[in-house]
Amino acid sequence: MSWSRHRLRTGDEFRAVTRGGVRSARSHVVVHLALLPQGDGVPRVGFVVSKKVGNAVVRNRVTRRLREIVRRRLETLPAGSGIVLRALPGIDDQPFAELQEELDAALTSAERKLARRLEARR
Repeated sequence: MSWSRHRLRTGDEFRAVTRGGVRSARSHVVVHLALLPQGDGVPRVGFVVSKKVGNAVVRNRVTRRLREIVRRRLETLPAGSGIVLRALPGIDDQPFAELQEELDAALTSAERKLARRLEARR
């Protein structure tokens, strides 16, 4: 599976998701979820890991861990959706299993919020 077709790339794409979608936060991660108007049917994902999380080595490790968790859920994500995962300080200390549970809960919550928003518009 090619990861490149599932990436958010531009600042405009990140802004569209963070400003136009729903948000669900947990203690170490914030999930922003939106439907992309120019979406080609595949979910697209972007990561935001600031310097507050740690140095470059830590930030890259956090990004790799988040990417692996999301890779396992790509088939279950809404088609044409955009997701931005923002890591919060302390995320690197989380064991992988706990981080996975936290991210799954945040994604599930964001999906429910998006579904309610779409229902309200109908």
